[in-house]
Amino acid sequence: MSESARLADQIRRAFDGDAWHGDSVLELLANVDAKTAAAHPIKGAHSIWELLLHIAAWDGAVLRRTGGTAVKLSDEENFPPVNDSSETAWRKTVEQVKQKHDALVKAVAAFPDSRLLDPVPGKPEKYYDHFYMFSGIVQHELYHAGQIALLKKAQAK
Repeated sequence: MSESARLADQIRRAFDGDAWHGDSVLELLANVDAKTAAAHPIKGAHSIWELLLHIAAWDGAVLRRTGGTAVKLSDEENFPPVNDSSETAWRKTVEQVKQKHDALVKAVAAFPDSRLLDPVPGKPEKYYDHFYMFSGIVQHELYHAGQIALLKKAQAK
């Protein structure tokens, strides 16, 4: 298995399941409805829905960077607003995020190992290569999975 394929597998596991640490993002969302997703049970914290849109924004940014595009997200792109909090909109959001995530996993799996240490477009830092970015997106998704788990617990009380 190539190094890129290993990284893609870790990205997939963090989002879609069989993660070493415990529940992945999708496992945490399995029984979340629109009302739960849109709630703000912790003052000042983002909702589950907002966190999922944020995860999708960064999956998309990494996907575009993988294709050679320099990407910097605006504040609104970083945490897109939830404009429709219906059950239909929630299910559609989850499906769209799954599709974006699947595209990212495929792109990373196909990424040439020989380019893993190449710098990411638009990132002047010497250490910011593709390996760092791909490892970072795993950490990013797991960080927000933890937040989602805490939001679910806070709402269950």
